[in-house]
Parts: sequence; structure tokens; C-alpha cells
Amino acid sequence: MKKAICLISGGLDSSVTGYVAKKQGYEIYAITFNYGQRHIKEMQSAKEIAKSLKVKKHLLLDIDFKKIGGSSLVDKDIDVEINRDIKDIGKTIPSTYVPARNTIFLSIALAYAESVDADAIFIGVNSVDYSAYPDCRPEFIETFEKLANIATKKGVKGKKIKINTPLLHLSKSEIIKKGFQLNVPFEKTWSCYLGKEKACGRCESCLLRLKGFKDANKKDPLEYKNLPDWV
Repeated sequence: MKKAICLISGGLDSSVTGYVAKKQGYEIYAITFNYGQRHIKEMQSAKEIAKSLKVKKHLLLDIDFKKIGGSSLVDKDIDVEINRDIKDIGKTIPSTYVPARNTIFLSIALAYAESVDADAIFIGVNSVDYSAYPDCRPEFIETFEKLANIATKKGVKGKKIKINTPLLHLSKSEIIKKGFQLNVPFEKTWSCYLGKEKACGRCESCLLRLKGFKDANKKDPLEYKNLPDWV
């Protein structure tokens, strides 16, 4: 069976991506990173999603981004933006951008791919309804894939590793529709940056998720503390 490394964060996009890999017939080796984020709810969701995917192995790795800082997701002294106009999301890079996160995550996934002889890495990056993170753009993925096949033993031997980004050019509503087609358990996913008992409904991640479900004409199974007027 062909093998794939799947980056599973516990969020909506990575969960749908994992189910796409499963649909394509890959044996899945999942990686989840505990990188010092504000809460562990997405880690808990990642474990649930990995179980539902029946992955071959789920690797949980610790990387302390708090020592690096530079992001409101790892530094609680930096405020997470809330209550932004949905139309303004994506125009500027927000404080929740974690410096070089996807570069680091993909590098580790690449090492894991070589270790288990996987032919593909799946990552749920998106460049349509997103928060303008530089490491979610097509040019980043294309460049990293070139690097991956120059810097590895597999690549030197002509066994290329493909970086799969099945959601890259989809809107959030299209991602959600695809998830329903694949029977993704959205109730097990978590998107909110704040990680309270209920999703906040005010951070960019919540707002993009809510808009996606609204545009897809689907009900979001998560509970929210607040909801914007347009929901």
C-alpha cells in the first residue's frame, strides 16, 4: 500500500485533507505538533481525527515555539485579533502567524517520509479563505517540494516525494462540502484560537469557519460563545 505523511492539527482543513488522503488509498502516518500554542484543544481534536482515520501511526512531537515567540498563538502577551470585518481577513498578515511554522513542520514531515518510505506528504494549506499566512501560498509549496527532492536520499535516487495540497485553491465552503462528502466528523474538529470551553466566534479562524458553513448551507456542530450578526 502506498504511504503518506499527513499533518493533522485537529482543525477543519487538516482533517478534510486527511480524509482526502484516505480516499486516495494511502496508508496514513499522521504527525501532530505541540508547539506551545495557547491551548491543547486542537491536540485533543487531532487525536480524535487520527483515530477516526485509522492511521497506521500517529506521531506527537513537541517543538517549543514559545522560546522563539513572534506570534499571538505562542505568546500570551500578544493579543489575538478579534471582531475583524470578514471582508478584511486576508488583506494583512495577522499576529497569529507563527514564524516559519509550515517550513519547520514540512521539514520534519519530510524526514518522517524518508524514514517510513512514504511517497507523499499531505498538508491542509489554503490560499483562498485564509489569514494571509505566507507559508500557505502555492509558490511556497512548489519551492518546498523542489527542495525536498534535492535534499533527500529518496530524491537523489529519483523517488520523488510529492507535497499534496488538495485544499489549496478551494474556498472554505468548498472545503466543508468536500468534508461532508467524505464523512469528516466535523464535531471532532477545533478551529478557535482561544481554546475556551466554547469556540469564541470572534477570532479570524472562527469567523472563516462560520462563513464557510454559512456559504455551504451546512450546520456547524461546534458551540460558540458569540456569533456575528451575519450568521
